[in-house]
Parts: sequence; C-alpha cells; structure tokens
Amino acid sequence: MSVNTAFSSAHRIYVKSLYKRYLTNSLDWTINRPLWREQALLIRAEFEKNRDVSDPRALAEILEKAERELVRRRHPDPYIAPSFPGGTKWERNTPPDMRPPYDHEAAGNHH
Repeated sequence: MSVNTAFSSAHRIYVKSLYKRYLTNSLDWTINRPLWREQALLIRAEFEKNRDVSDPRALAEILEKAERELVRRRHPDPYIAPSFPGGTKWERNTPPDMRPPYDHEAAGNHH
C-alpha cells in the first residue's frame, strides 16, 4: 500500500490552496453557514472526483479550468475580517506615540 507520489509536495500545496480559495469564495457569496456547508461538500466532491487523475496533462487542464472558473465566480466585494488589513477595524484605535513631541535633549538645545 503505497501512496501515489507522482506529484511533488508543491503540487499538493497548490491544490490545497486552490481548494481553500474555492471555499473562501463560496463563503463570500453565502452568508448562512448551513447553506455554505452544502456548497462546501459539493466543492469537496468535485475535488475528490479528480483525486486519482495521474496524467500530468489532464491534471494541468483540470487545474487550469478550475482557476478560470474561480476567477469567473469571484465575489466583487469579498469578506475581510474586521481586524485584518482592509477590514473595518484595521488601525482604528492605534496606540498613541509615547515619545515626546520634541526631544530637546536629542536636539542638543539644552543649557
């Protein structure tokens, strides 16, 4: 019982990334988690259907088609977590600068 090692770990990472991007995009379109879970299962089934493809050319075609489909279905205004860059709370309450406004000792103006 050996695992198919025809593809590199970089390939596996790419497929995992593609899968995650599909799930994230699907979640951007669906607010209700139970409805999204059904869509996530369909996405997983689509990825599982192509799991045993071992021909590199066929696999490249499948992945290219998946990328095109993801671009086509991309949400125009994706969800961004509030505290992440671009989110509604990003740098909202940044801590104040604790240095003095003007450091007289560093400027050399002390007598």
